Amino acid sequence: MIAPDLEVSLHMAFVESRQKRHEFITVEHLLLAMLDNASAAEVLNACLIDLEDLRAILLDHIARHTPIISSDSEVDTQPTLGFQRVIQRAILHVQSSGKKEVTGANVLVAIFGEKDSHAVYYLQQRGVTRLDVVNYISHNIRKTPQESENKSTGENEQEQVQQEQGPASNNMLENYTVNLNVLALTNKIDPLIGRDQEIERVIQTLCRRRKNNPLLVGEAGVGKTAIAEGLAKRIVDGDVPELLVNHQIYALDMGSLLAGTKYRGDFEQRLKAVLKQLTDNNDTILFVDEIHTLIGAGAASGGVLDASNLLKPVLSSGQLRCIGATTYTEFRGIFEKDHALSRRFQPIDVNEPSVNETVAILRGLKSRYELHHDVKYTNSALSLAAELSERYINDRHLPDKAIDVIDEAGAVQRIMPKSKKRKIIGKTEIENVVAKIARIPPQNISASDRNRLKTLERDMKAVVFGQDKAINSLCAAIKMSRSGLGNPRKPVGSFLFSGPTGVGKTEVARQLAYTLGIQLHRFDMSEYMERHAVSRLIGAPPGYVGFDQGGLLTETVVKHPYSVLLLDEIEKAHSDIFNILLQVLDYGTLTDNNGRKADFRNVIIIMTTNAGAESLTKSTIGFTKPKQAGDEMAEIKRLFTPEFRNRIDAIISFSALNEDVILQVTDKFLMQLEEQLQEKKVEATFTERLRRFLAKNGFDPLMGARPMERLIQDTIRRALADELLFGRLVNGGKVTVDIERDDKVQLIFEEEIVEA
Repeated sequence: MIAPDLEVSLHMAFVESRQKRHEFITVEHLLLAMLDNASAAEVLNACLIDLEDLRAILLDHIARHTPIISSDSEVDTQPTLGFQRVIQRAILHVQSSGKKEVTGANVLVAIFGEKDSHAVYYLQQRGVTRLDVVNYISHNIRKTPQESENKSTGENEQEQVQQEQGPASNNMLENYTVNLNVLALTNKIDPLIGRDQEIERVIQTLCRRRKNNPLLVGEAGVGKTAIAEGLAKRIVDGDVPELLVNHQIYALDMGSLLAGTKYRGDFEQRLKAVLKQLTDNNDTILFVDEIHTLIGAGAASGGVLDASNLLKPVLSSGQLRCIGATTYTEFRGIFEKDHALSRRFQPIDVNEPSVNETVAILRGLKSRYELHHDVKYTNSALSLAAELSERYINDRHLPDKAIDVIDEAGAVQRIMPKSKKRKIIGKTEIENVVAKIARIPPQNISASDRNRLKTLERDMKAVVFGQDKAINSLCAAIKMSRSGLGNPRKPVGSFLFSGPTGVGKTEVARQLAYTLGIQLHRFDMSEYMERHAVSRLIGAPPGYVGFDQGGLLTETVVKHPYSVLLLDEIEKAHSDIFNILLQVLDYGTLTDNNGRKADFRNVIIIMTTNAGAESLTKSTIGFTKPKQAGDEMAEIKRLFTPEFRNRIDAIISFSALNEDVILQVTDKFLMQLEEQLQEKKVEATFTERLRRFLAKNGFDPLMGARPMERLIQDTIRRALADELLFGRLVNGGKVTVDIERDDKVQLIFEEEIVEA
């Protein structure tokens, strides 16, 4: 229970007391013994205690105040009640914390429980508190000399308050802020490219008489902090109006301001000292990044006095100029709720720059990154970084994500061995970095749009059979949009695919996304048959569950603005959804429940429908022409309103599959099965007789290609499943799949052929 070294220390304390014939062994005796205990001495050293000085004081106190047993008395030295309480307290503390043995450090903590003892008085006199001892034992936090000077007793605490209010306050700005002008002078701030309008608005607001506090509001990564730093650079360069010449911009460091504030009032005292020093000097501007963190900072539990309330008086009077920066989400959700604080600021929107503006920013920062990574960036690489990051990195904003791309491209080359390192970073390096960040195959990025569009029809017809007319119409509309002849306010293309089931409508959309190398987002409209389901697409209204989560459709497009949007079986959706889509098809935007606009201008919208397919299958009476693709328009006109049909780029009719096409479909399904078997190390061969059997029995002009898939599953896949799990294909092998005369699948294995 008691550590061996502590047991030795206690024994020596008793021995020395007996030798000196002390009547009692006191808490002071115990503290004196702890000076020679390794663990206790380590703690005292960490608390900056002079052990020899403390030893001398304790020896003098014990000699003057401890009763001596007379030489003729046989009474033994007895521990005082305080001594016993300290030992008991240390043991109970160790037991409650789950430790196995009591050390000298635990005894040292327990000594502070005897508040009226001289031992505790001598420790506090030297600036040591119970908290200091516990901090070192639990967290290994040592005291600093500055803390030691200003610690502990009421007299010392009063001195500390006076010091912070007096001379120490001169260093408040140095301790709790960062001077951006100094950083600009030492060339530690990146240059600000563009943003002339935003800088002009900031300067105009700063020059107002009252409420001269600009608030930069924009998405994360658009360059809000860079505007404040750019203003500091302009002040240093003298490129500001006369009213702002020689001004200093200080960035508030909230972390330093809060760190070490142990007692109520410490934080407020620091902040008031910072504000006083700022208001005393008229040539200072305070910059608070993430200004929404001021609300609630330093407030006690349930209290209302926080950093923002301390700022309000000086902000409204114009004594202090303050530049704030926050995002739209925090501005709406946190900052704007404090009306008294938000009215003191003038919001300035910082919008995301365009791709061309981002390229200009990258060119301005180019020399900094070339010097850091010891590489050179080509102009084409910078342009490509802006374009690809805007297209594929969708959860962040320009120019931040484009800067990250060129920075990481430089870092990749910097850590390469000298034999593989490239001095010039071109398009290939940028493409590889974007592919890693966006987690997409590099070949999807490397092929240019022009090359993809050139072979788009050929690639689509190679995987979708019998729908050449539909593919031609689709590709023509996409090429027109990409050539710049389309309407820039509308989506790339909006199409309604109509026709029988199982003829490849959904497959065309899937293959289009794959061929163009963009995301496919499929919404099954049978999930949106009720009227209230519209809110799932654009977000729930205020007061309803899920209001803060956004809509499924708007969130998807915001994250992936370059994509194919597939609305499958659109005729099953409620008619209100058609009304929601009207503005998307006409203006390429959709506003969600939070007021954020989703941009559909780079989205290809494809809707599929089986409307009218049933009428194509009905037999006609008399001398009428047989039904053909496109004859379902009467049903489409009945289902969809004229304003909806008028906004669609093209209604593309898919024809039913014929017998010539079904063999190609058979080969496609067998090829997919062959690829699956190759993953199991099985090499499969399908006979011509099997192909003919599948084409004949799997063809249904009314149902399309889906019966073929079911037939392959019921015959070939079922026969192969047992062999793959328990039979001769467990470890792979070769198999030939044929059909017997009684229409049963026959599996011929390689070893059987050898034996024959």
